[in-house]
Amino acid sequence: MSGQASALAHRLAREAEAVCRHYLSNGRRQGRYWTVGDVRNAPGRSMFVRLSGPESGPGAAGRWTDAASAEHGDLLDVIRESCGLVDFREVAEEARRFLALPRAEPRAPPRPPAPQGSPEAARRLWAITKPLAGTLAEAYLRNRGIADLRNCGSLRFHPRCYYRGDEEDPRDRVRDAWPALIASVRDLGGKLTGVHRTWLNPSGKDKAPVSNPRRAMGHLLGNGVRFGVADEVMAAGEGIETMLSLRQVMPTLPMTAALSANHLAALELPPTLRRLYLARDDDPAGRGAVETLATRAREAGIEAITLDSALGDFNEDLRKLGRSALAAGLRVQLAPEDVAQFLVLEG
Repeated sequence: MSGQASALAHRLAREAEAVCRHYLSNGRRQGRYWTVGDVRNAPGRSMFVRLSGPESGPGAAGRWTDAASAEHGDLLDVIRESCGLVDFREVAEEARRFLALPRAEPRAPPRPPAPQGSPEAARRLWAITKPLAGTLAEAYLRNRGIADLRNCGSLRFHPRCYYRGDEEDPRDRVRDAWPALIASVRDLGGKLTGVHRTWLNPSGKDKAPVSNPRRAMGHLLGNGVRFGVADEVMAAGEGIETMLSLRQVMPTLPMTAALSANHLAALELPPTLRRLYLARDDDPAGRGAVETLATRAREAGIEAITLDSALGDFNEDLRKLGRSALAAGLRVQLAPEDVAQFLVLEG
């Protein structure tokens, strides 16, 4: 980029939101980004423009990427494409004309940024997600053998969720946003206290090729990703995919994914609970967490029953052995009355 172009691009980047409101008027602000259909101002959400950031580098203010077309560039490119200009002299003249315009006051003052990793940041992220049906996240779960996603309102999708990577890890230098499966973390009263993000490969076949494709934020201790409302009987475990795998054969049994061994050990239990099933991960941390929570449950007068997978975990059982074998393995571990009420042996 020439010195003249670079100077103009930097000046435009300082006014990134104003540039977007003027030239990409079919879009809208979402957090630290302006989203629109494409660089030619089509309606949609596949293009993201950074509204803040350093003055240079891939994360700089004014840099944009279109997830649908893989196009990317700066705000001079936005002016060129949205105005249908060809010659750089015309682009530069339009940029200078825009920079000389008086700035209208925004209709409403922007909200202050939420503290990173806070419950408020989690609530804002959840508010801009979309339902799971028909998305890449649904395709990812189906590739994991999880096809029955009824009553999974705690799961949603974000097409381009920001990922803060490790600058020293080459896997994290490719891009700073990926499609993501978003799960709401809630307390016993149903209040959203956090979210869990699973960043996905755009192919939908596996997780994103980054150093840490799973992260949670917000207040997690005692809370979890809840499937159904627990009353007298429920199941709990660490991972979302573990609990979703169990739901393929026990779709009406309320379940909670605590997201880690430490959080499983500290999970808050409903006061009405009389029987707790614990999906045990086959590692020292998983075994220790189940033992701790089982002890807490029994001290509260709750029957605690451990569920063990045949292979490495219940999702592996589902994928490699199938639903019938998974159901058969659980049948001998459940209380007889719960087999009749919750376990689906066929279908």
